[in-house]
Amino acid sequence: MDISLLYPYLPVVFAALMGIAILVYVVLDGFDLGVGILFAVAPADDRDRMIASIGPFWDANETWLVLAIGILLVAFPIAHGQILTALYLPVAVMLIGLIARGVAFEFRAKANDDEKWLWNRVFFAGSLVTALSQGYMLGAYVLGLRSDVIAVQFGLVVALCLTAGYAAIGAAWLIYKTEGDLQKRAVGWMQRALLLALVGMIIISLATPFASPRIFYRWFSVPEILALAPLPLMTGFLFAFLFWQLAFLPDRNDRFSLVPFIGMTGIMVLGFAGLAYSFYPYVVPEKTTIYEAAAAPESLIIVLAGALVVIPVIVAYSIFAYRVFGGKATELRYD
Repeated sequence: MDISLLYPYLPVVFAALMGIAILVYVVLDGFDLGVGILFAVAPADDRDRMIASIGPFWDANETWLVLAIGILLVAFPIAHGQILTALYLPVAVMLIGLIARGVAFEFRAKANDDEKWLWNRVFFAGSLVTALSQGYMLGAYVLGLRSDVIAVQFGLVVALCLTAGYAAIGAAWLIYKTEGDLQKRAVGWMQRALLLALVGMIIISLATPFASPRIFYRWFSVPEILALAPLPLMTGFLFAFLFWQLAFLPDRNDRFSLVPFIGMTGIMVLGFAGLAYSFYPYVVPEKTTIYEAAAAPESLIIVLAGALVVIPVIVAYSIFAYRVFGGKATELRYD
């Protein structure tokens, strides 16, 4: 087989891999960031069990962020420079949040009762700062990496709404992984966070088509508008279904405890699909396409060979970890 025949398709392949890595990260690290954000309203007695519910997973979940950034760097180096230059400050803030969160997670395990309150606050602060910075970056990206006052204000609004989305999926994870009073509280947390997440989804959905005439045309021309109608309709249905389902949770026999998490995952997948459709083939909105930003085909072939080995290993490990540590979170222990 002539490998050169693959060259025209390589930018699309790597864009798809990067998109999948970002989506998986948002879902997986989103729930453990959400659990950290919920530390602000959780009673002290519940926090150990909340940590236990994410302990086996949170570090591995961040692997997907590293993978996504790595693909951006090696496959689309031009875009990597443009995006990180425009978002340098929020990226730096995000990294500080991730570091603080990781340090707090480990130091909390060794702290005595008199010191644990400090690391609880650092864990919450790190989770909150990480979520807010990611939301701001999403808002800035939707408006084409602009830095004017309107773009900054929009980024701040999206930051709050994405944080609420993370809190909602974090609460959904706690509904699935815990029981008793904590599970009941998680239902209430999710109901409140879901309202703000809905507002954020509506704002992003309304703003995205107006980010450029090209995107507006892609959404509102015929027959595209008919073909794309299921995306907002299914998203609205999932929000309504979750509000309805939460009214009946927790169930006495713990049935349907996984449904809120599946529903939030579906909402995030649909939102991501809408954004991907809006911006394709651009990797830097309205400036640089994936074809213009792609590295040399010979380099991409080498990177693809490595990715075909690394990505299945990450997937296999993730599946293995979630199977081994399935079931309800138990008492937190470090011995």
